[in-house]
Amino acid sequence: MKGLLYQGTRDIVYGDAPELKPEDTRSAIVKVTACGICGSDLHIYEGHGFSEETGYCVGHEAVGEVVETGSGVSRFKAGDRVMISAAVGCGTCPPCMAGHINECETGGGRCYGLGPGLQGVQADYCVVPVADFGMAKIPDGVTEDQAVLLTDNLPTAWHGLHGADIEPGDTVAVVGCGPIGLMAVEGAFLMGAARVFAVDLVAERRALAEGLGAIALDAAEAKALVAEQTKGRMCDSVVECVGADPAIQLALKLVKSAGTVSCIGVNQSMDFKFPMALAFIKNLTFRTGTCSVPEQWPELVPLLQAGKLRPERTISHHMPLSEGAEAYRMFDARENGAMKMILKP
Repeated sequence: MKGLLYQGTRDIVYGDAPELKPEDTRSAIVKVTACGICGSDLHIYEGHGFSEETGYCVGHEAVGEVVETGSGVSRFKAGDRVMISAAVGCGTCPPCMAGHINECETGGGRCYGLGPGLQGVQADYCVVPVADFGMAKIPDGVTEDQAVLLTDNLPTAWHGLHGADIEPGDTVAVVGCGPIGLMAVEGAFLMGAARVFAVDLVAERRALAEGLGAIALDAAEAKALVAEQTKGRMCDSVVECVGADPAIQLALKLVKSAGTVSCIGVNQSMDFKFPMALAFIKNLTFRTGTCSVPEQWPELVPLLQAGKLRPERTISHHMPLSEGAEAYRMFDARENGAMKMILKP
């Protein structure tokens, strides 16, 4: 079995993957047919990962075909086409039973591919623990590409939009126009936003946001231009999709008094200086946190089936898994229009 292995900073290797080890009878083995590279995978690629270990499979976005199930799996059988939630809960604690696997009391919402404890899914095969709670059959009318996006990116964007308290007629800003940011732009309009500012440093990504109907702004000029175009009122809500300190600081400056900032970018800093005085004076609501992917599926699947959301437009490349190292390099360098990268084992 082959997979993409983390060997050190900017060193992803296509090689022999660790042996598959089902955790217990509730696990399933899935043959991966497509997997995605997420922006958060770049934290690992750039050496800012969540484990000091090397040699483990990376990745947390995958779809595929069930090839084996444990005796404790009741919802799936061999041959089922499935999409796998990026994170895993225990399936038995109160938060998991309520659908909030990101709040799991025993597993903490473990994510694939962050270390050797739960091997990643950018491989020929993967193990899905607690399979009955951690994956779903790919619905009719949902393409394989869309199913990959349902494993993390699209639910995360939707989670961020819900956290932004968007009302019909609102002015919304999205900071960061990577795949999740572009999905947030599209979703903000669907939720009724009258105007969406899309902020990014990369001109190509701003152009993609403009194609979705947004007003694209360079991050360096965003505060002044938003103030000008809103006559100083600023934005009702801001969805931050980068996770870098400057992006979060900018989001807090773009929001109006009594507005809401929803921060879904991954920030690993324990020393971020939150401008409490600014938030206090402006009476801001600030939300952040991870997304429970399966919790979003019942709302998102019908929108995809009806053609009201088209997140697959963020996909720029389909490449063989064997070329995964080059795909990571391109995505990290934002080269050749690299946006969402889909890998095929």
